[in-house]
Amino acid sequence: MRSCAKQRSNSEWVGDDITGQHARFDDKVLLLSGASRGVGEQVARQAKTRGARGLVLVGRDAKTGDGLAKELTGGVTTAIFVKADLSLPDEPKRIVDIVDNEFGVVHGLLNSAAETSRGGVWNTTPEMFDTMMAVNVRAPFMLIQHCAKLMKREGVAGSVVNIGSVTGWGGDVALTHYAISKGALHTLTRNCAFSLMRDRIRVNLLNPGWMDTPTEDQTQRTWHGATDGWLEAAERQQPLGRLIKPDELARTICFLLSDESGLMTGAIIDFDQSVVGAGSPSKPREGEVWP
Repeated sequence: MRSCAKQRSNSEWVGDDITGQHARFDDKVLLLSGASRGVGEQVARQAKTRGARGLVLVGRDAKTGDGLAKELTGGVTTAIFVKADLSLPDEPKRIVDIVDNEFGVVHGLLNSAAETSRGGVWNTTPEMFDTMMAVNVRAPFMLIQHCAKLMKREGVAGSVVNIGSVTGWGGDVALTHYAISKGALHTLTRNCAFSLMRDRIRVNLLNPGWMDTPTEDQTQRTWHGATDGWLEAAERQQPLGRLIKPDELARTICFLLSDESGLMTGAIIDFDQSVVGAGSPSKPREGEVWP
């Protein structure tokens, strides 16, 4: 029997449309951190094709970010770039103030910007730890706080997507402070989802695995001595024959940011070709842990 339910409001999606029409952003404004390249860039591009009215791209590379904003501006979409250093405590409020001054509202927030430096139990310094937590935990939380205030003021139902990592379940020996920061996003997401539910603001966490991005290429070369051909070699070893591509992760992010994900909130979603807890117990290999 065909349902007669309709979409009642931005915060009440009940219907029978299975064509993906609700994964659109018509007349919506999105704030996307880490959006000058990689996954954030792909989300911005897809959001434009899905009818977004406003896109606020946050990143550190002004040349790339300004260029992308100009490229995406046109038709119904206005895109702006905000250069920011998310290790600084006042940056989230400054960013959201810019969104408010430019558009007067925000409907969706993507927390994708991240610090990815390496450090283990034996060599992570207080400075490394503090920077990691500032960028990967404090900045997302403060962006949520300030966006939520704007959403509530304007009476809109909002959606937040935090980008974590499967490393947040424990992580490797060279990723201790990174793993701690991504694990903290689990609690941050669930608490904020619970706290903001009555305001019809949804908060979800997406945990990607190993991904093919410009940042990952730089990380592999900087921290692991990788050379040309590392990506092809790594992909040959994966169960599904490749690393995650930014555009496919972006589609899932758009689903979570849009009305198509309905009332989903507080969800922790692994996006990887591994299953936590399945298979042989995780054990460090010889030479992997320092004596």
